Amino acid sequence: MNHMRVVFACLIMFNVTSVVWAGEQELSGAGATFPDPLYVRMFDAYHRQFGVKVNYQPIGSGGGIQQLINKTVDFGGTDAYMTHEETKQAGADVLHIPTCLGAVTVTYNLPGDPEIKLTPDAIAGIFLRKVTKWDDPQIAKTNAGVKLPSRRIIVVHRSDGSGTTFIFSDYLSKISKEWKDTIGCGKSLSWPRDTLGGQGNAGVAGIVTNTTYSIGYVELTYALANRMPVAVIQNRSGNFIKPSPQSVTAAARVDIPADTKASITDAAAPDAYPISGFTWLIFYKEQSYKGRTVERARELVKLMSWIIHEGQAFPEALHYAPLPQEVVKKAEAILSSVVYGGTPIAVQQIQ
Repeated sequence: MNHMRVVFACLIMFNVTSVVWAGEQELSGAGATFPDPLYVRMFDAYHRQFGVKVNYQPIGSGGGIQQLINKTVDFGGTDAYMTHEETKQAGADVLHIPTCLGAVTVTYNLPGDPEIKLTPDAIAGIFLRKVTKWDDPQIAKTNAGVKLPSRRIIVVHRSDGSGTTFIFSDYLSKISKEWKDTIGCGKSLSWPRDTLGGQGNAGVAGIVTNTTYSIGYVELTYALANRMPVAVIQNRSGNFIKPSPQSVTAAARVDIPADTKASITDAAAPDAYPISGFTWLIFYKEQSYKGRTVERARELVKLMSWIIHEGQAFPEALHYAPLPQEVVKKAEAILSSVVYGGTPIAVQQIQ
C-alpha cells in the first residue's frame, strides 16, 4: 500500500510539472549580438511551429556566458568558446552547439563610400594606432585610383565583453606578433586611449555610420543592414576576398574537433574570408539543476536539434553561412550526451 502511495504521488508530481511547463511555454537565453538577427528569425519560426516562445537577449558573449554560469537562463550565446576559467566557474560540464558561421567585417565611413582593399599589415597597423591617416602608404598601396583623404582615422571598437571582439582579436593575434604580444586575444581588451567604444554590434555600426573617417568591426549582417561599406581583405593565400556566406564556408574547411570548439580565422583556403568564426549556444550537460523539470530539459534539446536541422534554412538569407554537414553530425553527437539526473534525454530529429 505504501509503495502504491509513492507511485501515485510521483504520478501527480509528473502531471503537475507537465502542466506547469505547458503553461510556461518559454525558454530563455542571452548573449552574443553577432547572430542576433538570425536568432530573431529562427526563434520566431520555432514559436510559430511549436508554440514555444524563446526569449533571447543580445547582451554580448561575455554577458551570455556569465548568465549561464549564474543559472539565470536556459542557454547562453557566444562567439567565443568558454575558457577553462569560465568552465571552472560553471562548476559542471557545459556543451557548445554551433548554430552558424559568420564574417566579422572591417567597416568604415569615407566620403563617397569607396570600396577599399586592406592587407593584414594595414589592419593591424590601424587598430594598433600605427597607421593613423587614411592616405598612409600601407592603405594607399593596395588602393590605386581611390581618393584617400589625408585625415585622421577614428577607430571604433566594442566596449562590452564580445565574441565579435574575440574573433577579430584572434585574427589579429595570428597575423601580427605585436598585436599578440601587446593586446592579445579576448572578449574584452585594453584598447588604445584615442579610440571609441560602442555597445554591441549595433552600437559600433551606429558610431561608424555617424562618424566620418571612422573604422570599426561588425558582423556582416549589421554592415549590410546599415548599408555600410566593408573592406575587401587579403587572406593568407594573398587573395583579396569579400565577406560572404560562401567565403566564410571556405574558411571552415578545416578539421573541426568533436566538441566543435574551433578557430577558423586566417584560414589557408585560397577562397576563404580571413575573419570568420562559428557562433554557439551553450547549456549544461546535466539538466537537473535549480528545480528544472525534465519537460523543460527536453524542450531545450528539441530546440537545439531543430536549430541544427530545420533551422539551417535561415542563415544564408541573412548573410550567415549554414553549418557544414560534418559539423551538424558533431552537434548531433553533442546533443545525444545531454542528461537529466544522469539519464540521457532522447534526441529526435524534428521533421
